[in-house]
Order: sequence, then C-alpha cells, then structure tokens
Amino acid sequence: MAAGARRPAGSRRALLAACVGNLVEWYEFGVYGCLVTVLAENFFASGAAGTGGAAALVATYASFALAFFFRPAGALLFGRLGDRLGRRPALVASVTVMTLATTAIGLLPTRAAIGAAAPVLLTVLRVLQGLSAGGEFGGAVSVLTETAPAGRRGRQGAFQSFTVALGLLTGASTAAALATVLSADALYGWGWRVPFLLALPLGAVALWLRTGLVEPEAPPQTVSGAAAAVPPPRPAELVRAVVLGIGRVMGWSAAGYAFLVVLPAHLQAALGASVRQALLATALANLGFAASILPAGALSDRIGRRPVMLGGALSVVLLAVPLLHLLESASASLWAKAGAVLLAGALVGLLAGPGPAMLAEMFPRSVRCTGLGVAYALANAVFSGCAGLVITTLTARTGDTAVPAYYAAGACALSTLALLTLRGHDHREPLR
Repeated sequence: MAAGARRPAGSRRALLAACVGNLVEWYEFGVYGCLVTVLAENFFASGAAGTGGAAALVATYASFALAFFFRPAGALLFGRLGDRLGRRPALVASVTVMTLATTAIGLLPTRAAIGAAAPVLLTVLRVLQGLSAGGEFGGAVSVLTETAPAGRRGRQGAFQSFTVALGLLTGASTAAALATVLSADALYGWGWRVPFLLALPLGAVALWLRTGLVEPEAPPQTVSGAAAAVPPPRPAELVRAVVLGIGRVMGWSAAGYAFLVVLPAHLQAALGASVRQALLATALANLGFAASILPAGALSDRIGRRPVMLGGALSVVLLAVPLLHLLESASASLWAKAGAVLLAGALVGLLAGPGPAMLAEMFPRSVRCTGLGVAYALANAVFSGCAGLVITTLTARTGDTAVPAYYAAGACALSTLALLTLRGHDHREPLR
C-alpha cells in the first residue's frame, strides 16, 4: 500500500462533516416531495380550500423543477470555490445557505395570508436551495473519496448516497408521523411547517462539523519512485467527461425520484391512496434504498463499479412496470405491495452505492469538485427535477398510471449504454 493511500488524520470527522450536510439537504427534499399535495393547497391553489387539484400540483412540481435547474449553477459556483480555495469553505458555505433557506420555508406565510406573493417567495427559497444543493454533492463526494483508505473508495463514497437515503427516509417518516398523529386540518393548517423548521438544529450540527474539517491533502502519485505530474484536462476533455457522467447517472436520477420522491403524490392522485398509505409506502421504498447502498458500494470495491451499476440499471428496466402493476392490483396482499416498494428502493441503491466513487474516478483533483458536481447536477436537473412535472402531466393527459415506471425504465435503458463504457479496473486505480 502506498503511503498516500492510508486514511488521513481527521478522516472520521471528514466523513461526518460530509454526510450530515447531505442528510440535511435530502431530508428537506424528502419532506417537500412527501408534502407536495399540502404545499400545493397552501401556496399554489387559487380557489377556495380543497380546490386547485392537478393544476396546483403541477405548479408545485414546476417550482420543484426550477430549483433543480439552478443546481448546475451552484455546482459551478461552489465547485470552483472547492477546487481553488479548498473543500472546507465550499462545504461550509453550501450548508449555511441550505439550512437558512429550508428554515425560512417553514416560516413562510401561505397564499391565504399574502396572496400571490406566497408561491413567489417559496420558489425563491427553492432556488437558493438549488444553488446550495448543487455545490453540496461535489464537495462532499470529493472529501469522502479523497480520504478513503485503499480499496474502500466505493464504500466510503457510498456514505454520501446513504446519508441521502437517511435524509429522504427521515423526511418521509417525519411527514408520515405528522399525517398519522395530526388531523388533516391541523396538517394543512400548521403541521406541515414542523419538518422544515427541524432543519435548523440539523444544519447547526453540520456547520459545526464542517468548520473543524481538516482539508484533504493531495496524495502523491508515484511512477517508478518519482512524482507523476497530472496535467489539467483540456476544456473539450472536461466537457466530454461531464456528458459521459450525465449518461452514467441519469438512470439513478430518474429512478430515484420516480420511486422515492414522486411516489406519494402519484399514489394519491392516480391510484386513490390516502395520504397516510402513500407516505408509509414511500418510507418503505426509502428503507429499501438505504439498506442496499453500503453493500452495493462495498461490492463495487471488490468486483468493480461496472457490474453492480449495470445490474441495477437493467433490473429497473425489467422490473419497474411489473412492480407498479403489483401496487395497482386489488388482489395483491399488503405484504406483497410492501415487498414491491422495498425492492424498488433497493434497485436504486445498486446505482447510488457505487455512483459517487465512479464519478470521482472520472475527474482529476484540480477539477473534481466542479466536474463531478456539474455532471450530477445536470443529470438531476433534467431527470430528477422534472420527474414530478413530467409524470404528473403525462399521467393526467394519458390516464396511464404506469407512467412513473416507464419514466424510470426508459432513463435506465439509456443509462445502460453509458455504463457499458466503464472499465473493469477503474476501482483499483488511485485517484488522479
């Protein structure tokens, strides 16, 4: 083992600092997705209480998508900060903006109180979250993979996705708990604010951890005992790598949001499920997602990123439609439906586990924060941020309740072509 491959001092704090910020970010996104019908009623429905319907839901998802389209800008802004000044200042800045914007959502007056200004303010805060979230991924993954011990880069990088799953699961569970203990009037009236306000103490912990983060050192790469200089990539090479990275993660982005975030609103609007049933189903899907991430990352350290991620993408292609039909079946047992949503989440975990390390291995250190952050942000802007809007609109126009399955399977089919370009030995090579 080369000396540079050993775990650097302070790497445990680096692991916590990177992961807690991700948990805060995805906790909020999970809450927004799970409570999207409540937010639609409070901010985008223009008629009397209980009206607004599909139009308000589509408007809420449009606000959701707009935030995602600001993530590439955030990836560029915070990524360049991380590549030029260090990973720590970028991570501190991103978690600060994210926490303040999330907390402010919980304090916003509704449309009933201030009229059309309410959805505008909500959208502005979502834009701020999009900027901060865009910078979060590149910095966090860079820190995790650059501090990983030899042979453990996939597993350590998987902690980024694992804390995403914990954030989504915590958000879904919090929303489900509120829907269970509160009446519908209380949930729509004030209960929806509680999950957003809880982001403040979580963000404070993340900020404390990140201000004490030890900056990862660049490990020496040796060739016959001499330091190997790695020239910076040419712009055309960087663009090519970003485009390829988008292709490799687009299935992960689309399937993740279709199964883990859009599911509750779809089950309510298209399949007639209650709020509680939909939120419990989403919590189960996120549980399956969380359970498979770390094993998938560790397995990719042993057999490579290619077979694990290809297995996940192809499984979504083959199983997405049958799993959704099982959820629609009146004759299927509750246990069978629970197993279906657990499996759907687990399939996404096969992509999300090795994904961060795979992206980190595509870019040299001098542009790693920016390169992998932009690739991930653009994939999410197109295939995640638009998922709710596309699925809701197509379902309303076609009446086909299997649209989420088609969306996830189609994106994973295209992603398979890009994943085929992965080399079998990349996971054994040192980071550039």
